Amino acid sequence: MKIVILIAFIGILGALAAAGLFMLKNGNKSEKRGPNMARALAVRVGISVALFLFILLSYWLGWIEPTGLPLR
Repeated sequence: MKIVILIAFIGILGALAAAGLFMLKNGNKSEKRGPNMARALAVRVGISVALFLFILLSYWLGWIEPTGLPLR
């Protein structure tokens, strides 16, 4: 479970870094920013939504349980 979440976070950060690099590469005002930056951001959003749904499904199937905060 922890491995899947770690891989998803690495994928999210990698897609965000790729979008930043594409933005810096085509930062001139005279050039249009290519579709690569938008595609990288779309991949980041897709991975984030998939991670949320995976955590929700894991909770429903009983693979993970909430622990809460101790009151004392």
